[in-house]
Amino acid sequence: MTDQSLHLAVALDGLGWHPAAWRLSRADATAPLTARYWNALAGEAEHGALDLLTIEDSLDLQTSRPDGPDDRTDQLRGRLDAVQIAARLAPLTRHIGLIPTTSTTHTEPFHLSTAIATLDHISGGRAGWRPRVSARRAEAGHFGRRDVPPLDPARFDEPEAVRFVDDLLGEAGDAVEVIRRLWDSWQDDAVIRDVPTGRFVDRERLHYIDFTGRWFSVRGPSIVPRSPQGQPVVAALAHSAVTYAFAARHADVVFVTPTDAGHAAAIVAEVRAAEATIGRTDGRLRVLADVVVLLDESSTSVRRRRARLDELNGEAFTSDAAIFAGTPGQLAELLAEWHRAGVDGFRLRPAVLPDDLTAITRAVVPALRDRGLFRVDYPAGTLRDLLGLPRPASRYASTATA
Repeated sequence: MTDQSLHLAVALDGLGWHPAAWRLSRADATAPLTARYWNALAGEAEHGALDLLTIEDSLDLQTSRPDGPDDRTDQLRGRLDAVQIAARLAPLTRHIGLIPTTSTTHTEPFHLSTAIATLDHISGGRAGWRPRVSARRAEAGHFGRRDVPPLDPARFDEPEAVRFVDDLLGEAGDAVEVIRRLWDSWQDDAVIRDVPTGRFVDRERLHYIDFTGRWFSVRGPSIVPRSPQGQPVVAALAHSAVTYAFAARHADVVFVTPTDAGHAAAIVAEVRAAEATIGRTDGRLRVLADVVVLLDESSTSVRRRRARLDELNGEAFTSDAAIFAGTPGQLAELLAEWHRAGVDGFRLRPAVLPDDLTAITRAVVPALRDRGLFRVDYPAGTLRDLLGLPRPASRYASTATA
């Protein structure tokens, strides 16, 4: 990639990010429950040489309410497990990064560490992971192990809500730290496989992590040998200063949600300041801007398409990310402008799948290539290599040497 090249990812969720996507999608409404559908989406994304794809997941049903199931019966409900989808895609793809989403709030970090390390092995070094917190009482109700206060977005600034969110992020930070230590607990050369001496592993190169914190106490080591990337890529979605700080401390990639080029530049500056505050020196965060995309051949046709989707939904679609409705060429111009503002790339959220994904790979990608902003093919290497991220050494290797 040249200095001007940008990174490009796609966020996959159900039949698309618009709530009425299933009504107009070329795919059958039951397609997201089939392996063939996910295989086709991943193949299309790889056809466009996209850096990576992410797979959304949650511990409760999709809903239009702040907490708990809603009463709507006209929107897609239900999903498959993101990690298992990624595992299915790993042997069927060759280059694209695979980043499933999981909750850190109700899931043990030891289990997550083994699942993502396994994905990195079977994909040949293309795995990543996006941790998310589970703030809803409905999610906690599936497990019955903790009391979660009712979620009221209008009262997020109140002290109790601030403490609750801080606790969730603190727990998530500890989970990421535990998982990263478990990924390091096998040194790269721990597996010997020396038949003459009968030594399969060098026990001195396997390490207890002995982590004890407020949320977890984990001894280790992992049961999975160190994976091809050493550390699979960790990604975070961030909307505010507190989550920018979380990403700066714990992630390799951060997905942000600017509204225009000026906002994008301000967010990048805030992310870089958060990195400087903690003295980060192990590779700069890759900042990718999230954009929901609804594409068509002309401005008139895309307006009709958006209006029809909103009509079927019964209300205008809103999102935490900017919503772009236009032609592929217009989107390429917007991406170029935001890239000049400082973002390293983009995670595009197709409004309707597979329709808008196909428009991305078959029209937007060529438009970006024409502008010298995107590579023609995949270089060799891992997902870390593709993103320009260093491969970290095991934190325990120097200790063992000493």
